[in-house]
Formats: sequence, structure tokens, C-alpha cells
Amino acid sequence: MNPFELRSTLALAGIFGLRMLGLFLLLPIFSIHARGLPGGEHALWVGLALGIFNIVQACFYIPLGRLSDRIGRKPVVFWGLSLFVAGALICAARDDLLWIAIGRGVMGAGAISAAISAWVADLTREQVRTRAMALVGGSIALSFALSLVIAAPIYRMIGLSGIFIVLAVLGVMAMSVTYFVLPTNMPELKAPQASLKEVFFRPELMRLNAGVFVLHATQVAMFLVVPRLLVQAGLPLSAHWQVYLPVVLLSFFLMAPVLIIGEKKQRLRPVLLIAIVLLFIAECFFIGTSSILSIAVALLIYFVGFNLLEALQPSLVSRFAKESKGTALGVYNTTQSIGLFSGAVIGGWLMDSHGDLSVFAAGAALLLCWLIIAWSMRELPAKVVDSTATL
Repeated sequence: MNPFELRSTLALAGIFGLRMLGLFLLLPIFSIHARGLPGGEHALWVGLALGIFNIVQACFYIPLGRLSDRIGRKPVVFWGLSLFVAGALICAARDDLLWIAIGRGVMGAGAISAAISAWVADLTREQVRTRAMALVGGSIALSFALSLVIAAPIYRMIGLSGIFIVLAVLGVMAMSVTYFVLPTNMPELKAPQASLKEVFFRPELMRLNAGVFVLHATQVAMFLVVPRLLVQAGLPLSAHWQVYLPVVLLSFFLMAPVLIIGEKKQRLRPVLLIAIVLLFIAECFFIGTSSILSIAVALLIYFVGFNLLEALQPSLVSRFAKESKGTALGVYNTTQSIGLFSGAVIGGWLMDSHGDLSVFAAGAALLLCWLIIAWSMRELPAKVVDSTATL
């Protein structure tokens, strides 16, 4: 990437990672904190409060994605960040399950992930776009790892309300970056937008949308259980970062060569299939885990596959929908949010009714279905050679 592409991508990756931090910071501690709140003894209600962020996002991704195609990315991203800040302040004001759910719903209404991904695609050339999307995907994984490391210590120091205040401050900082650092990117009027129906029913995009649903449903459901497994294995909550941090960092080193080779040889379909298989293996491995070491191995396998898919899938969506990137990524992020919500709610219900390990069995079944769907995907289109790559 040239300096402009790198600077813009890093800024957008930081904003994207911040919003995901608003989700991930709660995963390691919320189910434990909620036990002391009215209704917190029911995993289903805790899952609903955790997942409402995502179902509200699902309602706004497509409208805001299409709006960003029409009026530009910057105003949509700036407005969405302002809602993120407002929702975080609502959550900080009341330590009550209902008000936390309301505040997280407001945070979710600022559904800007589609606009950000489309903005990355706008500001990068096609031959470097997978790397740019990998940086954005990396920001998700890094925010996830960071949340697992810092959530418990911050929670002990300033409580859940303090965490939401920190998120509000970070949201204001992201608004400043959006306004002052990122370029104003007006929509291109040359190519007409594809209709929402055309984008939604395009076979390649349908496969990717199904995939992101399964990916994030299994992710959030899994992390309703993993903290409990670590505690049962003898590792206190405050020490969970000792497993999460090395696992996530090592997963980056393991996935990077696979992604680079797949991109250079233009063989990304096998990389996608390998990543799904890794997730399936991890879910099966979790069913038989009982020690801290075996849990760490399962997490490592999981994060290698997860990081590969977070880098690959948004880039592929932008390549399959060049004329309507905001709309296509809006649909993609909508299914992602529905997946996160479904994983939280169904995962909580499975824990209540069938026990913790049933979550991993259901996740493995979903991943097997995804593998069958993805298997028929044709090899991805070759990248356009750009003679201006040295600009």
C-alpha cells in the first residue's frame, strides 16, 4: 500500500476496532456482573442484553450502507459514532439490566461497519484491498484480544459504568479522527447502484452472508462458555488474559503466511475452506477439553481460522459488488449482527436447557453446514492489474 492508503486504512481500522471493542469488552465479564442484577440469574436475559447491540445494528446496516453510497461515507460514519457515544453514556448512567440493554441498543443504532468497509474499498486499489481488509479484520481480532486482557482489570478498578465511560471517550476521539484525518469521499455517480434485491440474491454474496452469520453466531455463543471453562479448570477470571493474549498473537503469525500465499497465487477459495475447517475442529476440540492447556490449543485453532475469515470475507464482498459496495456490505454486516444476536440468545438458551457443552456441539453443526455451502463457491475473480500501483 502507498502512504495514503496505509494512513487511511489504519485510521478506519482503528474506528472499526473501537466499535467492536464496545461489544467485546463485555464478553469476559458481563455474564458474571449480571448475576447481581435483577433477572441476571437467567442466561437468556443476559444474552438478550448482550445481543441487543447487534440486532439493532442489523436494522440499520442496509439503510446506512445505501445512504453512504449516495451522500458519502464521512457523514454516515460521524453520525453513527455520535450514537455510539450517546448509548455508552446511557449504559454508564444506570447499573440496571434494562437500561444497559437500552443503551446498547442506541450504540447499535450507529451501524457504520458497512460504511467503514466500503470506505476502505473506496480508498484502496483492488490489488491491495485484501491486505487493507486484513488490517480491518486484524483490528477486530486485536480489539477482541485487548478486551480479553483488560476487561477484568478495568472492571475491578472502575466497574461496568466506568468501562462505558471509557468507551464514550474513545468514541469522541474516533469522531475527531473521522472529521479531521480522513478525506471527504463523495459518491461516484458514474455507475448506477444495483437494486437491493439484486445485491441480496447474488449467489456469491449469499454464500458470504451465510458464512458471516455462522462465524459470529458461533463466536459469541462460544464466549458465553469459554470463561466458565477456564474458571472450572482452575484459572481465575483475572488471569484469563494469560491464555487469551498469547493465543491471539500467535494466531496472527500462523495465519499471515496462509493469507499472503493465497493472495499471491490467487487461490483464496481453498484458504476460505481451510479456515472453516479449522473453526469446526476447534468447536469439536472444545467438547472434550478439561485442562487449561487443551482450552488454549482449541482457542489457537479457532483464532487462526477466525482471523483468516475476518480478513477475507469483506474484501470478497467488495470485489463481488463493485458498483454498490455500501449496499452489499450493509447486507453483509446485517447478517453478521443477526448472527451475533442469535449466538448470544440461542447460546444462553442452550446453556440453560442442555448444558454448556451443547453450545460447542451446535456450533460444530452450523460450521459443517457452512462448509457444505461454501464448497460450491467458484474460484474468486482475478484482481485487476493497475498500472498506477506505484503512485
